[in-house]
Formats: sequence, structure tokens, C-alpha cells
Amino acid sequence: MPEVPEIDPIRAKELHDAKQALFVDIRDPLSYERAHIPGAFPLNDENLKDFLSQTQKDRPVVVCCYHGNSSRGATAFLLQQGFQEVYSLQGGFEEWRTRYPEAKS
Repeated sequence: MPEVPEIDPIRAKELHDAKQALFVDIRDPLSYERAHIPGAFPLNDENLKDFLSQTQKDRPVVVCCYHGNSSRGATAFLLQQGFQEVYSLQGGFEEWRTRYPEAKS
């Protein structure tokens, strides 16, 4: 697999706080419901087609999974779909939650 762009949680938080990126969460719905990065969009098989057709391709996107592994594949997929700036969140939601415990909803 080619090199996938990654972003560390500190830089991702800066983008999040400045509202300069769309955060998508690819974890299962129950995990998302229990806790997620505020404002993160729950991306799954059911809404993927609409997401691809309705989301601006030039807006930066940060992909979040559990630990930063599955998000790499999703990042590569979104880049293949024409998104221009997509990053996999290093350490995933678990790392984010450790650094920013207020990220409960």
C-alpha cells in the first residue's frame, strides 16, 4: 500500500478547534454513540455513497478509527475517490480520548 498521509493528534486538534477539517469516524455505531470527537461524522457502509456524492472534495478530512490502523485504508480509499487532502489520525480515537478527555460527544 502506498504511503498514507497521517496526522498527529495535536495537529488534528488544531484543525478541529479552528473548524478547518471535517472529521469522520469509521468505528462501529455503538462505539460512536458512546463517545466520539465532537462534530465527527459517523461514516459507514450505509451512508458512504451519500457522503461521497455530497461532501466537498477540496475540504480537508481527518479519518478516525479505534487505534489508527483501519483509518489508513479509509484514508487511501477517500484519496482514490478524489478527495484532495485526507489524513489518518495517528493513534485513533483512543489516543485522542487520552489526550482530550472532554471528547465524549
